[in-house]
Amino acid sequence: MTDAPLTFPPLMWGEPATDTALEHAARRAALGCDAGLVAYILGPERAEAALVFAPEVPLAQAMAMLPLCGVGFQNALGALAPPEVAVHLEWDGGIRINGASCGTFGVLSSTTDPATIPDWLVVGWRLPLFPETPDMGATPDRTTLYAEGCADVAPPTLVEAWARHTLNWITRWEDEGVRPLHAEWRGLGHGIGEPAASGDLSGTFLGVDEDFGMLLRDDTTTHLIPLTALLEETEA
Repeated sequence: MTDAPLTFPPLMWGEPATDTALEHAARRAALGCDAGLVAYILGPERAEAALVFAPEVPLAQAMAMLPLCGVGFQNALGALAPPEVAVHLEWDGGIRINGASCGTFGVLSSTTDPATIPDWLVVGWRLPLFPETPDMGATPDRTTLYAEGCADVAPPTLVEAWARHTLNWITRWEDEGVRPLHAEWRGLGHGIGEPAASGDLSGTFLGVDEDFGMLLRDDTTTHLIPLTALLEETEA
């Protein structure tokens, strides 16, 4: 959507992606790029961005970067969109705008072992800008950014703002621990206290544990589904 270079905060830099932002960032991370790379796509129908991390804690704790990046996204879009636009986050990475599904986050890592410190971790998002078809009534639970009154939100500006807000939360997470992030995420989490499902399990979504694992209560017990269950496969 633009050929102008994007502007990022210190320790971050941008790079246009060639396929998807998440896969591009994972390939670059696997090749040894430094943390702080923001891969992005600014297409006519969608926007994408992904950030490379070099965790210093085991994967189970490093996965907190998924909800952290989600909070950064909500803060960024919340600052750019009209005040009546509500942005919430699903536990599994889904983005909700005014209650409807609108894009998603994904996460890739060099390892799937929760006890291992990853060589790299990549968190990215994909956001539809325009409806795929004129008849949005056929999919009432799905929407797009511009269908929700956000026509003045330019994708380059959103990617830049996401990087800034995410960096702010990384700094807070490093300085203050996970408690402030927990408090922020709980206020933005979608579906807490409501019926939910994860894999073969279903029940009531009670919230998250200290590592943001899903607490899912059925008739007999409370199940803990770790964030590592959301890792996508990668060939990077």
